[in-house]
Amino acid sequence: MEQRSKLAIVTGGGSGIGLAIAAKFVQANIRTVIIGRDEKKLRAAQQQLGTLCIPVSADLAQLNNLPALVQQIVTGHGPVNILVNNAGINMKKIFTEVTDEEFQRILLTNVTSVFALSREVVKHMLGNGGGAIINISSMAAQYGIPKVIAYTASKSAIEGMTQAMAVELSPQGIRVNCIAPGFIATDMSAKALNNDPERKQKVMMRTPMGVLGTPADIGDAALFLAGDASRYITGVVLPVDGGNSIGF
Repeated sequence: MEQRSKLAIVTGGGSGIGLAIAAKFVQANIRTVIIGRDEKKLRAAQQQLGTLCIPVSADLAQLNNLPALVQQIVTGHGPVNILVNNAGINMKKIFTEVTDEEFQRILLTNVTSVFALSREVVKHMLGNGGGAIINISSMAAQYGIPKVIAYTASKSAIEGMTQAMAVELSPQGIRVNCIAPGFIATDMSAKALNNDPERKQKVMMRTPMGVLGTPADIGDAALFLAGDASRYITGVVLPVDGGNSIGF
């Protein structure tokens, strides 16, 4: 029987950074399940990426559904070798105006669902000789950014979880790493920065390379961390940021 290619799951894979990661995986002949809430986006992504891209529509904040979701993927497509926890939401709001509900909603999507999905995937990975998990952080966890308190809390949690997961799971053949993207040119960030010239100037001033990154830059880093080229790397947070996190 012909050996099937590796299988990856990329959450939030229908657009932006998630789509770029999925594209790099597909180019490397990795079958890639993209999970998202927007079926139209997912279908467009599949048309763009071809038959190795498998769209699955799901809301990851519905925690009770995650065990069945992972089981469905494994039953339909085989063992999961790679998990990229990319899905996340953000909200810009003055600290004192953020409600408890808004704070909890961001933590649910950005932290709790990452934990719950990882737990279910890991249960399967343990029986299949291991795998690689890649979490996505942010510059918000590297230094303070105003008006994104919940997002910052969530991404700081992701970096801590990455280390805890790596220490516990690496002895069992599962490497866990994290990418901290700098300011990447996506539709979402373009809108945010173009509406806020002062913020845009600040971003450029403290990015030594003087340009925004592209989603493909994050895709290349994810492909590296998912593959054998990084087989001795676990528990790291890799900034892909043009030097922004160390910029002055």
